[in-house]
Amino acid sequence: MRLNRPALVRLARRSALAVAVLAVVAGAGLWLLDRLDRAFPPPLDSAAAISTEVVDRNGVLLRAYALEDGRWRLGADLDRIDRAFLAMLVAYEDQRFWSHRGVDPLALLRAAGQFLANGRIVSGGSTLSMQLARLIEPRAERSLGAKLRQMARALQIERRLSKREILTRYLTLAPYGGNLEGVRAASLAWFGKEPARLSLPQAALLVALPQSPEARRPDRHPDAARAARDRVLARMAGAGVIVDSEVARAAAEPVSPVRRPLPGFAAHVADAALREEPAAQRHQLTIDRGVQERLERVAKKAAARIGPKVSVAIVLARADTGAILAKAGSADYFDAARAGWIDMARVVRSPGSTLKPFIYGLAFEDGLVMQETTIEDRPANFAGYRPKNFDMEYQGDVSVRQALQLSLNVPAVRLLDTVGPVRLVARMKRGGVTPTLPEGERPGLAIGLGGVGLSLEELVQLYTGLSQRGRVARLHSRADAAAPKPPDAPILSPQAVWQITDILSGVAPPQGAPRLGIAYKTGTSYGYRDAWSVGYDGRHVIGVWVGRPDGGAVPGLTGYLAAAPILFEAFAKSGLGIAPRPRPPAGAVRLARAELPFAQRRFAPSARESADAPVEPAPEIVYPPQGARVDLGLRAGATMPLALKINGGRAPFRWLANGRPVRLSARRRTAAWTPDGAGASTLTVIDAAGRAASVNVFLE
Repeated sequence: MRLNRPALVRLARRSALAVAVLAVVAGAGLWLLDRLDRAFPPPLDSAAAISTEVVDRNGVLLRAYALEDGRWRLGADLDRIDRAFLAMLVAYEDQRFWSHRGVDPLALLRAAGQFLANGRIVSGGSTLSMQLARLIEPRAERSLGAKLRQMARALQIERRLSKREILTRYLTLAPYGGNLEGVRAASLAWFGKEPARLSLPQAALLVALPQSPEARRPDRHPDAARAARDRVLARMAGAGVIVDSEVARAAAEPVSPVRRPLPGFAAHVADAALREEPAAQRHQLTIDRGVQERLERVAKKAAARIGPKVSVAIVLARADTGAILAKAGSADYFDAARAGWIDMARVVRSPGSTLKPFIYGLAFEDGLVMQETTIEDRPANFAGYRPKNFDMEYQGDVSVRQALQLSLNVPAVRLLDTVGPVRLVARMKRGGVTPTLPEGERPGLAIGLGGVGLSLEELVQLYTGLSQRGRVARLHSRADAAAPKPPDAPILSPQAVWQITDILSGVAPPQGAPRLGIAYKTGTSYGYRDAWSVGYDGRHVIGVWVGRPDGGAVPGLTGYLAAAPILFEAFAKSGLGIAPRPRPPAGAVRLARAELPFAQRRFAPSARESADAPVEPAPEIVYPPQGARVDLGLRAGATMPLALKINGGRAPFRWLANGRPVRLSARRRTAAWTPDGAGASTLTVIDAAGRAASVNVFLE
C-alpha cells in the first residue's frame, strides 16, 4: 500500500516520538542503574585485608603473619605468578574473561543446556568476576536470586576494576583448603615455593582446588585432589592449552599429602619490624634469606649438640654498612625449653674477654707497647683488685702478642690501668655503644674482664671498627628505611686496628676447624654463664653467643670450646666467602723485640699497682715425685711419654733431662717427655728468675 505524503509525515513524527520516548526511558533506566550502582557499591574493601609480609633484601618472603581470624592470605602479583597457570585458569574457569563485561551470556546458555540435557550441573556459567563477587560478599544460599546478585555485582566490579585487578583480587581471595586463601599461600603450603614457576601438575592442582577446596585438600583427600587435577589436565589438552603428550607425564606425578608451614625465617627481626611499624603491610629487611636459613640451621644444631636449655644467638653484619645479613636470636624460635622467643642477640650480658682487643688498641695507639713488647703475667694488686687468669696459672714474661692471643687477664688489666677504663668506655660510646654499668658505679678495671653489660649486636657493632680500620658502622636491619648515620670519629686509629687484627688473625682455630683466615676473639663470663666469639674478615663480622636465657651456669661452657666452633662453622656455611682484609696503613709495622726502641721493649707497670703484690714461689716439680719408680712399658718396647707437672715459678721454663735440654712447652706448667730408654733419670726445671728444682726417678 502506497502512503501519500501526509501519511508519511505522520509516520515519521510518530517514529521520532517513539524513539525519543525510548531514549528517555533508556536514559532514565541508565540513570537509575547508575544511581543504584552508586547507592549500593560492591564491598570491595571488605576483603581488602591481607597478611602482613616481611621480605628480605631481594624481596623474598621471610615471614608472614596470619590475619586475626587465623587465615593466611598473601597478596597476589600477576607478574610473579606462573604464566602457564594463569592461562590454564582462564581457559578452565572463564574462556572469555578478557572480553566480556562481567557476565558471559554464552557460558550461561551453555551451562543451562548441559543442565537440561544431563539433569545435573556439568559446568558452571560463572565468570571470574562473578566468583570474585561471591568471595567479597559470601552468601550461604545457592539460589537463582543469589546468582542474579552475583551477576549484578560482577557488572559493578567490572566498572571499577581492570581485568588484571580483578584477576589479582581473585587470586588473593580464592580458597585453597583449610585457612589458606590465595594462590601464594596455597603454593607455599602445598609445594613449599612461590607460584612464580610451577610444574604442569602443580598448576593444574591449583586450578582445581578453589572449586571444592575442602573436599580436595591434598593433606586430607589426596585421591580426590589427584582426580580433580587430572580432569583439569584432560580438559586443557582438549582445549589446546597444553599438548596431549604432556598429560600422561603430568598425571603420573603423585599428589603430596603434606602441608608445609609457611616461611618463618628471621622471626625476631620480623617481630621487631612489626612492632616498629604495626600499620605497614610489607616490611623489607636487610636480611639475605639464603644466609639466614643456613645460619639458623647452624644455631639449632649447635644448641642441640651443647645441651638442653642452652640457646645460641648469631649475628652476621656487613662491616662497611652495618646491614645485618643474618640474625638468629635464638636456637629455635618455637623451642619453649630454650626460651626461643627471647631475642638473645639484644639481651645485655657480660662480654667476658671480648673487649680486650680494644684495651690493647688504646695501648698501641698511645705507643705504650708493640706486638713484641714484653709484659709481665704474674699476680698483681690494683688497689685491692686482684685479677686472676682463667686457668688460675701465670705465664711470667710474655710478649703483648702472646698475652692477647692467650687472652691473659693480668696483662690486659695492667694495660687498662694505664690507658684508663673511663677512656675505654668513651671509645665504646664513640662507636655508638653505651655499655651497661651497675647503677651509681664508675668504670673500673673489671670492665676489661667482662664487668660490664653489652648485647651481642652491640659487640658486633664495635667489631665492625676492627674490620674497617677503626670506622664503626651502626647495625640496622630495615632496608625500607634510611641507614643510620655512622659515628663521626673512628673508635681506634688505623695503625692500632692493624696491630690488633694481625694478632687476632694468628689465634689458632678451635679443634677440628680449618684455618679460614679470619681474625677472632673469644670470651667467657664469670661463672660459665655466657660464651662468646666474634670474628671478622675484610667485609663481614659474625658474633656468636652461647648460654642459657635464664642466666644459669653451664659447667665447662667457654668461648673457645663452645662459641668459637660455631663462629667458624657460620663463616664456612654462610656462603659469603672470606674477604681479604685491608692493606696495612702507613706506619703499621711488625718489629722484632731487638728492633724496638728501648722504652718499648718492656712494659713498665703503672705506679698505681701496689708493690705488695705477692711474688710467685720457686718452681717445684710435683709429678713425678722424688724417688718415684714409673712404669712406662719401656722394657717391653713401648714409648709412652712421662707426664710432668710443676707448681710455682715464673714462665718461661726450661727443662733438662740428665743435664741435657729438652724441647718442651716453655709457657705451660704441664708437659709430656718421652725418654730414650729405661733407668734412672734426673729431671730439672729452671724458671725465668733462674730458680731450679730437680727430682730423681727410675723409669721402667
